[in-house]
Amino acid sequence: MKNNDLMSAQNSQTSSNLFHYEQQVSQAQEVKENIIPISHDARHQFLLASNAAYAKQSKQLVAKLKQIDLATAEILYQALKGQEISVEQATYLFKAEQGEYQALLETADLVRQQRCGDVASFVITRNINFTNVCYMGCRFCNFAKSKEEEGAEFLSFDEIANRAEEAWLKGATEVCIQGGLHPDIDKDYYKNLVLAVKARVPDIHIHAFSPFEIWYGAKKARMTPQAFLTELKEAGLGSMPGTAAEILDVEVRKQLTKNKLTTEDWVTIIKAAHEVGVKTTSTIMYGHVDQPHHWAAHLGLLRDIQKETGGITEFVPLGFIHYETKLYNDNPDLVRPGPTRLEHFKMHAVARLMLQGHIDNIQASWVKMGPETATQMLQAGANDLGGTLMNESISRAAGAKHGQEVVPEMMVDNIHKAGLSAVRRGTLYQTLEKYDSPDQVIKTHIPRASEQIDLMGVM
Repeated sequence: MKNNDLMSAQNSQTSSNLFHYEQQVSQAQEVKENIIPISHDARHQFLLASNAAYAKQSKQLVAKLKQIDLATAEILYQALKGQEISVEQATYLFKAEQGEYQALLETADLVRQQRCGDVASFVITRNINFTNVCYMGCRFCNFAKSKEEEGAEFLSFDEIANRAEEAWLKGATEVCIQGGLHPDIDKDYYKNLVLAVKARVPDIHIHAFSPFEIWYGAKKARMTPQAFLTELKEAGLGSMPGTAAEILDVEVRKQLTKNKLTTEDWVTIIKAAHEVGVKTTSTIMYGHVDQPHHWAAHLGLLRDIQKETGGITEFVPLGFIHYETKLYNDNPDLVRPGPTRLEHFKMHAVARLMLQGHIDNIQASWVKMGPETATQMLQAGANDLGGTLMNESISRAAGAKHGQEVVPEMMVDNIHKAGLSAVRRGTLYQTLEKYDSPDQVIKTHIPRASEQIDLMGVM
């Protein structure tokens, strides 16, 4: 990996965090030797003193940083010290290969330890997709149907409440409720749905309605997003998924959704939720018509929102599932068939470094990648495996190969396989239950860049 344009940009600074670039190229190796005093960051120093495994891993990483590309080593060192990395630096990290790639993953693992400790979490939840009728025409989606089409669904409030109650009796603490933008939805629909679930299961947490649904409902009600969300919160809405983000870039969104929900609309609605006290998650859908600079800019925008509001609970990378989608099948020469395996690892690792101190919960989606790969992400920056789900329709409609449910025991086992302690959490990351770790844990193997990689991605 060459230093190219990023090194040129860094040369314009009077000094860098790790190297002074005014030194001659012939002194580069000598400069690398100066990496040894790795950090004065308080978290890092505490872990060095109190955690022998962390200290050993840090020492090994220091040795590795001496052997890789200088620009990559500087960025990783900067992140390890808890300092913010720029959009340009994140873009550069997405290009990492071979030794740089492995150093990126190892740095993300150390930063995950700094921010979250040696603990990973999951939540017991049920997905309720209340309608698959939608006329928005998002080309990456195979979930939507017309009203008259075979297989079209529009669940009654009673059925939605039944499913929520069934989930509660099985131990779920959350229902995640989303659906298509059905033309028969009226101005009170979303509020009445929340009221119906709360009437049946008062204590369950309702995590519901994407920004696209809030945009749609607010227009139906002729209300501002703030007023509409306030009404939903008063009815019992607990939090909101930050889905429908896809890639927060105008040109990309035009290809995915004809820009029907603009980046500005998405940001406005997310900020409105935070303003009225409704926490949200955040997401990205990658591996289609996007590029690494789009990913980095997307992460940068999420970080900026979080700096302003503090209302984002987690970041969830979602790889594009291409099999049954119009976007891919109509343009197989122009649209990628989802992320590669390396890109999955890079996304979680770079997100950990770029969002640290702002959004410290990074989730690995077993629905998109499969439980085994999601578990491996716990060694590459992630600290959460998401929900047990019970039902999931949207990814399966696009051709996802993984099942509808992972039971809590499997979640705990997978976390232990990654060498971490397991906790069951609530939607807002409050600890609900801790699980004893096994006497011996063996870390699963993270594939290195030099190994055989599935270029078609993880499906």
